[in-house]
Amino acid sequence: MDDNPAPGRFSASSATLGIEEEFLLCDPQSGRPSPRNFEVAAAGRALGIELQLELTRCQVETATEIGHHISDLRDQLCESRAVTADAAAREGCQLIAVGTPFFDPVVEEITPKSRYQRMAGQFGALTEGVMCGCHIHVGVEDRERTVQIINHLRPWLPVLLALTANSPLSGGRDTGYASWRYVLFGRWPSSGPPPFFESAGHYEDAVAAMLETGVILDPHMVYWDVRMSDHLPTVEIRISDVPATVEETMTLATLVQSLVVTATAAIAKGEPAPVVDQEMLRAACWRAARDGLDGRSLEVESVRLTTAHQAVRRLVDHVEPALSAFGEFEQVTTSLDRVFSNGNGAIVQRRELARRSRVADVIAECARRTFEGCTADGGGKLSATP
Repeated sequence: MDDNPAPGRFSASSATLGIEEEFLLCDPQSGRPSPRNFEVAAAGRALGIELQLELTRCQVETATEIGHHISDLRDQLCESRAVTADAAAREGCQLIAVGTPFFDPVVEEITPKSRYQRMAGQFGALTEGVMCGCHIHVGVEDRERTVQIINHLRPWLPVLLALTANSPLSGGRDTGYASWRYVLFGRWPSSGPPPFFESAGHYEDAVAAMLETGVILDPHMVYWDVRMSDHLPTVEIRISDVPATVEETMTLATLVQSLVVTATAAIAKGEPAPVVDQEMLRAACWRAARDGLDGRSLEVESVRLTTAHQAVRRLVDHVEPALSAFGEFEQVTTSLDRVFSNGNGAIVQRRELARRSRVADVIAECARRTFEGCTADGGGKLSATP
């Protein structure tokens, strides 16, 4: 990323973008989590895709290549979901884009890798939770600037969570939360919104303290909702549930990239990040997890309740210059209008459950929406509908 942009200018082309999506593997008949990630990864490798193994055996993760614009990644997102689903089907599994399983997983189905086994030994039952998120990486070379960007992004974290909430059901019932994944993830001692950091040294001291006290076993266990990547020159936004559709993932990634570009321009102009109270920010994230997109949102700077739709529109207004620089303003606003009208993952799951009263029908609809918006060209190759 350009370390010296002119004040007020948006260096849209230099803010690299990468997307990671975590998916659930479940049994097509029962809908229960299917602990076959090793087998699915092997099948995926034969089909030309490298899948990452997650903490529990009923999860796999995909990752795009690095791009400069969401248009570089649209087809990759659709293609990776399709190929991974094919690999899963070959191993008797169904791939679904949801934040948590519909039924509780089998206990002690931790992926047998040494790091995960050490985590299980240290953190016990915490490692049994199955949570599928979406992680957006935006390139930032300078660590001091990364910390400043994190500070600028903190107030927008609850809005991103509400927009992508996709895990209302667990244990075969409605949990009362649009993002049950976020609530479960909050049990980890290194999770939640990060504090306001004065510098990269302040950030690194906090990580060092967690390592020294055993709160984390390695830097990759820094589970803050936005963090400096421990192995890439990026800022990583990880608060979101895995979105239900490819279109929603593209919209999320574009908004996140635009937030980073907007923050970079503000930093270049000497604009300080808002110093948001940590407990108020935690409360706002809880509200977003509870209400999702069809409820209320707590604005952390004004400390007032508004609707989630209004909060999303305020976010769009905030990043409009960056969206326009990317040429994505119309696409994002059109996509958001569709989500407002039709619902995001949590809304659709609840609507389907109310309409049909069977979790099996909800699962079928979620499986269908995992590939919604993808079309095949004449050669059978999948691409995302813009």
